[in-house]
Amino acid sequence: MRHFDLNLLRVLVAIHDEGSVSAAALSLRISQPAVSSALARLRQAIGDSLFVKTSRGMDPTPRALSLVVAARDILGRVGSAILEKSAFNPLTCQETFTFAMSDIGEMVFLPKIVEYLQEHAPNAGVRSTTLPPQQVDQGLENGTIDLAVGYFPDLKRSNFYQQRLFTHHFTCLLRSDHPIRGTQVSLKQFLKLGHVVVKAEGRSQEIFERHLEKMRIKRRIVLHTPHFMSIPIIIARTDLITTVPHALGLYLQRSRAGVKMARPPLDIPPVLVKQHWHRKFHQDPKTRWLRGVVSELFNDERDEWRDESAGAGRG
Repeated sequence: MRHFDLNLLRVLVAIHDEGSVSAAALSLRISQPAVSSALARLRQAIGDSLFVKTSRGMDPTPRALSLVVAARDILGRVGSAILEKSAFNPLTCQETFTFAMSDIGEMVFLPKIVEYLQEHAPNAGVRSTTLPPQQVDQGLENGTIDLAVGYFPDLKRSNFYQQRLFTHHFTCLLRSDHPIRGTQVSLKQFLKLGHVVVKAEGRSQEIFERHLEKMRIKRRIVLHTPHFMSIPIIIARTDLITTVPHALGLYLQRSRAGVKMARPPLDIPPVLVKQHWHRKFHQDPKTRWLRGVVSELFNDERDEWRDESAGAGRG
């Protein structure tokens, strides 16, 4: 009984309603031997004959009569659940959508996502979380995280799907009145200046750091910090330089934080930004709708953070 076949309940109800094995087979659109086999399995599982042949046809036993009532209820609940899950209505959704993303990801993605949901899913909530790679993996698998959006190179196993959204590049940041003028930092200047290095939970900076190692370029590092948001205050007050994703540089430059962008002296590989989800939820209506929203809002054509000036280094 541990792995009970719900199809047996359908056979039970059909025989009760139709009054014979042959008529039940017709209503279920299966063969008569299949119905007979299912009835035999039911009798063995329940420990009751269930139906007895009479001149009127197959008469149900008292046990069968009580089971038919329960079977109708079970089948009705299953059918309702299937219909409910197959049609996701964002206008009535009261769930909270959970995203895994970095702090830069929050800056890039959350404003548009929240704005869209306010109109199209007004009763839904949004939660953003920044976690180590293993916890992102687990969260996507157990459903506590709906989507991981950003740069997540660890999510490449067969259990995960991914969709490309857009490509981001890197840029250097200097204080607005820095002695270095123009939109390009030379390699000599890059090596001479003191650097601020960010070691954040997000993985995009790894691309830049690995590229420097590959090129055997050693900077003069003055400060290590785990937080991007401390960058503008530090850079605006010193002659230090830092290299960050272009989206952050553009945001800080637009916000008049006292910093400016300049193109790095290196061809740094770009960051490929994607959305990731677990295969368990590939057909889930809610997750499918949410993926569609993200891909509609964020792509190369609609990327408001793309490099349209000379302020970013291209790979």
